[in-house]
Amino acid sequence: MNRPIRDWHEQRVWIIGASSGIGAALATALLQRGAHVAVSARRAEALRALAADHMEARVLAFDFTDHAAFVRSHEELCRAWGGIDLIVFSAGAYAPMRAWQLDANEIGRLLDINLRAPMAATAKLIPQLLKQGGGALAFVSSVAGYRGLPKAAAYGPTKAGLINFAETLYLDLAPRGLSVYLINPGFVATPMTAANDFAMPALISPQQAAEEIIAGFARGRFEIHFPRRFTHWLKLLRLLPYGLYFALVRRFTRL
Repeated sequence: MNRPIRDWHEQRVWIIGASSGIGAALATALLQRGAHVAVSARRAEALRALAADHMEARVLAFDFTDHAAFVRSHEELCRAWGGIDLIVFSAGAYAPMRAWQLDANEIGRLLDINLRAPMAATAKLIPQLLKQGGGALAFVSSVAGYRGLPKAAAYGPTKAGLINFAETLYLDLAPRGLSVYLINPGFVATPMTAANDFAMPALISPQQAAEEIIAGFARGRFEIHFPRRFTHWLKLLRLLPYGLYFALVRRFTRL
């Protein structure tokens, strides 16, 4: 069980991938609750726009796939704050892709942003969190990582890898006093999902997603998934044998 986070006053939170979507909405919601929030992403202008509305926000713009830039930002933040209580990895990339559309360059881009960068960043963060005697890591993955889905030939495997990574971290770090959260959203109306050319069931806003995440932190459970009217069905599908699973997915997606 993670240590629940209910009082955000004076909590030191770093959100990576905060220029839009879930990350930006979560940053705004936590700032309103009294947290110290640092926001990072490649798009410095979008981060400055967020900070203009919330003067307490600290802006650290960099490309998350540039590990040296991440290390510099981490060291700068530790000097300023003396430590970090929660790091949220919300940066992500998506490209709808069927099997016959697989592209090596796109595969590499998705792997770099969705999996390699958070893994490398975590390797840097864990020693500092252990040294300070506490803290939490939160990974925004996706229900697309539960099982194989059409149009997710490259995206799905990166999210499945992130889910596996978070599970492994929890097993290792929970006994040492560190919290690990896995966040698995369904469809959220963001610039990323705007690329979809199909009706997205149970679509919610980034602000609704942020409130779900905050409620999940308060419960202290490992996985935060939402909206539950959608994610519970996908969890059920995970339990089915392949033959039945493949038949149901083809029926409901018509692909």
